[in-house]
Amino acid sequence: MSRFAALLVLALTLSACGTDAGGGGERQEITVWLMKDTATDDFVKKFESEFEREHANLDLNIQIQEWNGITQKVTSALASTDPPDVIEVGNTQVAQYVASKGVTDLSGKVAELKGEDWIPGLAEPGAVDGKQFGVPFYAANRVVIYRTDLFAAAGITSPPKTRDEWIAATAKLDQGDVQGIYLPGQNWYTLSGFVWDEGGDLAARDGDKWKGSLNTPKALAGMDFYKKLQALGDGPKDSDEAKPQQTDVVAAGKVAQFIAVPGAAKLVTKANPELAGKIGFFPIPGKTADKPGAVFTGGSDLIIPLSSARQDGAYEVVKALASEKWQVELAKAMNYVPNRKSLATSVGGDPGTAAMAVGAANGHATPNSPNWAAVEARNPIKEFQTAVLTGADPAGAAAKADEVITQALNSGK
Repeated sequence: MSRFAALLVLALTLSACGTDAGGGGERQEITVWLMKDTATDDFVKKFESEFEREHANLDLNIQIQEWNGITQKVTSALASTDPPDVIEVGNTQVAQYVASKGVTDLSGKVAELKGEDWIPGLAEPGAVDGKQFGVPFYAANRVVIYRTDLFAAAGITSPPKTRDEWIAATAKLDQGDVQGIYLPGQNWYTLSGFVWDEGGDLAARDGDKWKGSLNTPKALAGMDFYKKLQALGDGPKDSDEAKPQQTDVVAAGKVAQFIAVPGAAKLVTKANPELAGKIGFFPIPGKTADKPGAVFTGGSDLIIPLSSARQDGAYEVVKALASEKWQVELAKAMNYVPNRKSLATSVGGDPGTAAMAVGAANGHATPNSPNWAAVEARNPIKEFQTAVLTGADPAGAAAKADEVITQALNSGK
């Protein structure tokens, strides 16, 4: 079959799919890959039942995938002739998959999906070269988790709203055997937020290539604030949140604050039940009171493989999962942040999620390069942090990190 003939057959197939998704004709099966622990079993069953009732000619086949090994599995699926029709992917993975040329461009659907209201940290990594390939699904980000009793004992009546207030409050808390904050030296996600607050970034586009940008005044200002905050506790300078496990350190009862996703508070109170009822949450403060601090937005986007022969049906699934109804349902079921800024108030019942939702409005993602995973594999950002915290010249340490970042992001070019 000639290439033209093959394209004609595909066009006719897609055209037929369009009529099947609406009404009349045979029922069409739409395969959806969702990741493990993205949603409860009850959510999946309810969505499947209501979606099929509202779309008479579509049957859903929702398959739950493990995160381990998923990159290769998705890459293989995008290269196949019969892939799943909708795939949930990590928001920072979209660019990597788009590089394979196997993801459907959904730019024409952004307005219908209320894209102007999407959380930036999900929407931005879903866009590559000005085209929207990933549709925001859900978000999660870090907040400040604090001991309400220690704040009260220090005379701090309300959570700080600005960086300056935060430093002042943390210094007041950092007395005796109590750490004002437990902040490991290599918490690079938190550092990224401070860099973004200053208007900097971890790397920047330079024509058709990338260049590490830690050795810039803005990024160095972010690191300077990190150093000041980190000094108001006894966090290690040469390790991250897992070494030692920071929730275990906090559970010992001598830490006033730490930075993590809200769910970490449950690990603290599980390890030390005496802290139950003494935990609060607030968004990471920004430079001014009118805007929360920038945060790294983790979460997922939804993509449609280009070789799916059921494009219309696949889009109906994406449209439904990204809708207000199911975004609110998912947020309440899993304590996630919905994909839209305007829906933040819908999760106000849970204080941790509410604080997370406020911060998500100023969410960001890592540089949108398909090679970003290569940077994280070595993570020179952590090396940069430890060097600065142990007395190295910040500019010199940043320059070394930039060399590694630049090389990794431009590998294969």
